[in-house]
Amino acid sequence: MKSKYRVLLIEDSKPLANLYIQYLSGEPIDLVCLETGQQALDYLEKSTPHLIMLDLKLPDMSGQEVLSWIKKQALPCSVIVVTSHGSVNTAVELMQQGADDFLEKPVSAERLKTTLKNQLEHVRLQHLVDDIKTSFERNTYQGFIGASLPMQNVYRIIDAAAPSKATVFITGESGTGKEVCAEAIHAQSPRTKAPFIALNCGAIPHDLMESEIFGHVKGAFTGASSERKGAAAQADGGTLFLDEICEMDLDLQKKLLRFIQTGRYQKVGGSKEESVDIRFLCATNKDPLHEVAAGKFREDLYYRLHVVPLALPPLRERGDDILTIATKFLRTYANEEGKSFTQFSPEAEVVLRHYPWPGNVRQLQNVIRNVVVLHDGDAVSIKQLPPPLNETLSDQEIRSLAPTTFVEPTPDASESTAHAAPVESSDIRPLEDVEREAIQQAIEFCGGNVLKAAVLLKVSPSTLYRKKQAWETDTDNA
Repeated sequence: MKSKYRVLLIEDSKPLANLYIQYLSGEPIDLVCLETGQQALDYLEKSTPHLIMLDLKLPDMSGQEVLSWIKKQALPCSVIVVTSHGSVNTAVELMQQGADDFLEKPVSAERLKTTLKNQLEHVRLQHLVDDIKTSFERNTYQGFIGASLPMQNVYRIIDAAAPSKATVFITGESGTGKEVCAEAIHAQSPRTKAPFIALNCGAIPHDLMESEIFGHVKGAFTGASSERKGAAAQADGGTLFLDEICEMDLDLQKKLLRFIQTGRYQKVGGSKEESVDIRFLCATNKDPLHEVAAGKFREDLYYRLHVVPLALPPLRERGDDILTIATKFLRTYANEEGKSFTQFSPEAEVVLRHYPWPGNVRQLQNVIRNVVVLHDGDAVSIKQLPPPLNETLSDQEIRSLAPTTFVEPTPDASESTAHAAPVESSDIRPLEDVEREAIQQAIEFCGGNVLKAAVLLKVSPSTLYRKKQAWETDTDNA
């Protein structure tokens, strides 16, 4: 974390508060001091510190009430309880309620600073873990399904690019989800509540494309019986997505370039310039540089649009995402059609996983729809898959690709017991060693916090302290 840690001290005794301020004067923290529980709750409703030092004896409410409120709100901060009425039982009770550490008055400067540093380091590590989980463990994202590494990279690029106004140039094979990607960028951007307008440059005739983008005035051409707003005006304040941009006519590309540079345009047949505020996104299933070299796409337009490149991976490179997406489609369509399908047979999973999917997610979607409409059952079999999937792999190839899927039957329990290997005396560990290992693992899991470990192990903290001290003494004497 680049900025200072924010620490909230809730202490009604001004002399003690001033003493703690003096103790912590050299620490890299921003310290806020409050005297009552209500002041603390009011503050916490507006701002969340990294750490809270909480006195249990407050003038208007107990510290336990404040702690309970903090945990009920699930505030992402550590809480150190400071009290002159401490005891082992109180400490255990507070740990069970969610406190992260416990200090008994009077508190020395060294003890206070050490405890504070330990908890702030725990906060830092927790934030790091949360960031990693957010970045690497997303199974779904704004219309996308999949947790593969290629898709995690796509999600991170969208996160980074969405807040800006920079043009994103999306590339990928047909069916990889380029429009889903554009919608995700818009949804993650500050323009999310403004319009998202999508135009497919390959699906609209060239002679109508200019009117689709810029609109036209009445009488601009045969059939223009009234004035019409184009995508530019409709997307004002929002996002304009130009799909299959490389299919656009070269003459219109020149007008589009000027529009992107100036934010101004004229309707077809009109003479008045209009101004809009638009974020541009574009996509193509072709290699744009190859199209530039072939003279089919303007080089200046390419470099104007190619600010943030984003390449969507083909489905065949997304590993287990294939089965995740297929299962999602299967259950959705089965529910729509009143069918019983919930899963795929192991053999069908192998076929789905290793088929090259030239049509990507769109093809997978159509395959699963075909299966659900024409068949029924609990699990989809290979025979129920449409051609060419049901002819792709032989039985021998399927077995070789999934050796763990097809195993010999497991012997029954009586047979296993009868042939179980005898237990040797060397396999049995002393109870003292097992107990010590369990306690050490619990303390390590709790970041060295013995009180919290005692709560998890359901034993008295004094027992753990005594055993820990004995082990350390044995080590020193060894």
